[in-house]
Amino acid sequence: MKTLLPTIVLLIASATGALAATAAAKPNILFVLSDDHSYPFLSTYGDPNVRTPALDRLAAEGMKFHRFFTAAPQCVPARAAYLTGRSAVAARMTRFSSPLPRDEITFPEILREKAGYFTGIAGRSYHLDGSARNAGSALSTIMEKHGLRTFEQRVDYVRTGSDTQAIEQMREFLDRKPAEKPFCLWLNFSDPHHIWNADASFRPDPKTLKLPAHWPDLPGMREQVADYCAEVNRLDRSMQSVLELLAARGFAANTLVVFAGDNGAALPHGKGSLYDPGSNVPLVIRWPGVIKPGGDSRALLSNEDLAPTLLAAAGLAPGPKMSGVSFLPLLKGERHTPRAHIFIERGPHGTAPVTAAIRSSSYDLGRAVRSERYKLIYNCTPWIPYSPVDSASGAGWQQMIAANAEGKLSAGLRATYFTTPRPVYELYDLDADPSELNNLSGTPALRETEMALRTALAEKMIVDFDYLPLPDLGDAPAVDGKKGKAAKAKK
Repeated sequence: MKTLLPTIVLLIASATGALAATAAAKPNILFVLSDDHSYPFLSTYGDPNVRTPALDRLAAEGMKFHRFFTAAPQCVPARAAYLTGRSAVAARMTRFSSPLPRDEITFPEILREKAGYFTGIAGRSYHLDGSARNAGSALSTIMEKHGLRTFEQRVDYVRTGSDTQAIEQMREFLDRKPAEKPFCLWLNFSDPHHIWNADASFRPDPKTLKLPAHWPDLPGMREQVADYCAEVNRLDRSMQSVLELLAARGFAANTLVVFAGDNGAALPHGKGSLYDPGSNVPLVIRWPGVIKPGGDSRALLSNEDLAPTLLAAAGLAPGPKMSGVSFLPLLKGERHTPRAHIFIERGPHGTAPVTAAIRSSSYDLGRAVRSERYKLIYNCTPWIPYSPVDSASGAGWQQMIAANAEGKLSAGLRATYFTTPRPVYELYDLDADPSELNNLSGTPALRETEMALRTALAEKMIVDFDYLPLPDLGDAPAVDGKKGKAAKAKK
C-alpha cells in the first residue's frame, strides 16, 4: 500500500492539473443583456443623446457591431433565439407567454455538459419559464401541472431581481463557482425598459436631443426620448459595477464579455415593430488576447448567431438544431463570410386576450427579411391598427395622434403609423431611407430585388416550419388549383 501512495497522489495531482489547464484554456463567458435597447443608443456609436463611458471603454477594448439584429422585436422570442441559436418560430416560442420547450437545448446547457462550465442566470426575469407567475392562478397551475418551468434543471444557479440585486446575484454566483470550473453567467438588466424612472441626474435636456426622421419633433416625443436616454445612462452605471466586480475577482483577463440588447426601445417604430429600431440592438464584445481592441464591424449578424459563436469560443460544435452561424472568425480577425440576410418575426405580445378593438401592440403577425441595403416586411394581420408597445399612453404617441388628426404629420409618418389596413408588403431602400418611411413595394425597377427578398423569406419560413402563409412569389396556384393570374387570362 505504501508503495502505491506516491503513484495515487501523482495521479490525483496530474488529474487536478489537467482540469485546471482545461479550465484555463476555456474563457469564462459573461453575457449581459439590456432590455428594450435600440441601436445606436450608446455614445460609442456616436449617439449624442446618451453618455455611456463604461460601455464605450468596453467597446474600445474589444469590438462593437452596428448591424446586429435580434430575431424578434419582443423580449420573450428574442431571448429564445439568443439561448437556442435558432429562430423563435423554430423553437416554438412566438406566443409571448410560452415556456421554452424542454427539448430545445440552450447554449449554457451545452457548455455545462460538454465543457464543464458552472452556469447561471441572474437579474431581471429571463422570460423563458412562462409568464404566469402568480401562485394559484389558473395559468401558473397549468405550468406547474405539466412541469413546464425547466430552467432550474438547465443551469446551476437561477435568480431574478432588480438591477441593483443583479450585481449582488453576480457576486453570489462567483462565490459559488468551483475553483476548477470556467463559468458562464447570463446577467439581465431591466434598464432601459419602460416604465422610465431614472433620476433626473441621468436625463439629458429634451431641447438638445437630435431626433431621427421616424419621430416627429413634438414636445412629448422629446420628453419621452429624454426619459429613455436617462435609462440608458443609468444602465451604463450598472455596467460599470459589473466590470469592476469582474476585475476585483481577477476574471477580467480571461472572460469573454458580451453586452447586447434584447430588442428595441418601447417607442414608435421600435419594440414590437419590424422596422430596424425594433430589432437592431447594440452588441459589444471584449475578449482580451483574442479580439483586437478598437474593432468596428458592420457585418450583418443575427442573434441566432451568438449561441454557436460562444460555443465555438469554448471549443465546442453548435447544437444539432442551431441555425445560427458562428462569427468567431470575425472576432479573431480571420476570414469571415457575412450573412446575406437576417430574419425577424413578430407575434403576440404580453398576455392580453384578443378583442375586437385589439391593436398591434398586443397582437400582430408579421415577418421581415433584411439584406445590407433592403428590407422587406410581410404583414399578415394588416387590418390591425398600429400602436407602440408599452408607451401608447405616453405624451409622445398621444401628441402624434393629435397631430395626425389635425393633418400636421408628414406623408411618410401618416402612412407608417396611421394607415389601416397597412400594406401586406413593405419594401425599403435603407441607404436612401434609413427611417423606413417610403414604401417601395411594387416599384417596377425593384421587382427583382423584392422577389429575391420574398424568396429568401419563404425559404426561411419553410425550413423553420413557420405556421404563417408564405409570401406571394408570383407562382402560387389559386384555391381551385389553377394558376391564379394565368387562369383568369384564359377565361
